[in-house]
Amino acid sequence: MYEKDGQRYYVVDAHIALWDARESNQRNVHGKQFIDCFYDYHKNLSPAEELWDYDLYTYYGGERLMKDVFVDGYVDHAIFQPARLGEFYNTGFGQTEEAWALTQANPGKLTYNHNFDPRYEQAGLDQLRRDAERFGLKGVKLYTAEWHGDSRGYKLTDRWTYKYLEVCQELGITNIHIHKGPTILPLDRDAFDVADVDAVATDFQGLNFVVEHCGLPRLEDFCWIATQESNVHAGLAVAIPFIHTRPRYFAQIIGELLYWIGEDKIQFSSDYALWTPRWLIEKFVDFQIPQDMTEYAPLTTTAKRKILGLNAARMYGLDVPEELRIADDGEPGLEVAAGAQEALAS
Repeated sequence: MYEKDGQRYYVVDAHIALWDARESNQRNVHGKQFIDCFYDYHKNLSPAEELWDYDLYTYYGGERLMKDVFVDGYVDHAIFQPARLGEFYNTGFGQTEEAWALTQANPGKLTYNHNFDPRYEQAGLDQLRRDAERFGLKGVKLYTAEWHGDSRGYKLTDRWTYKYLEVCQELGITNIHIHKGPTILPLDRDAFDVADVDAVATDFQGLNFVVEHCGLPRLEDFCWIATQESNVHAGLAVAIPFIHTRPRYFAQIIGELLYWIGEDKIQFSSDYALWTPRWLIEKFVDFQIPQDMTEYAPLTTTAKRKILGLNAARMYGLDVPEELRIADDGEPGLEVAAGAQEALAS
């Protein structure tokens, strides 16, 4: 929990990872390219006092994660969103067994989401069923630009992806987190395009689609899709660190999201360990949209409380202490934002 100026914030970090990108785990040069690109994001968007040593960044382990996220980072609950990247790393990038063990050792603190790749077809579908039972899955993280053999990506609208989403709906894996953001070397930029979100959101009304990184650099495309599709949500991973290096750009991002999709469909994410949650939370609570950016409404305390944790808590059925809740008369996340209503009506 974070407290500032008499306001208390229940915090859910909706996108964290426990990765191993050490040289010993790299299958090829692409493994090094990937973690080096991650480290460049870390260096370029972090305050100087928050920079990590490169060797620590390639592998930090569960003890460091618990300290950074929960002890120092104000977080009440965090959700693992692992990327496999089996073409680049021997045991994968996100460490399934280590993250799952940490989740089991800290009940109530962590949720483990897993991943799937529809290009494994029936064998992968059978594995998804086993994973759902073993991990009690409520969500999955998809990397549509991940390489697999000669393939350098897939679409959510592919035939086999639909089969997997049908099984997710059947098994109650209702939260589909999708990396749709900036490219990461050596992955291909176009494989992260947001256009395929539109069709699956229409066809799978029983699923929530959380577009991680809110589609950047395709924010406008994302907003038009998420305005029409009530089950499409925005994750702020990668977007929120601009609050430090380019605060006016972040004001534009959050202003557009609030205008088009509203405060009930946005989720805080540190993308740990790209960044640690503490400084992001502190800066976000203090942040206000500049007064001269008059096209955007103010970022209210209520909106901040929802974004920092209550929206993700609702999606995952987390038990928020009564004193940290917000009374809501309607069903949040099911209404078109006021600004979008005006635009669509004109």
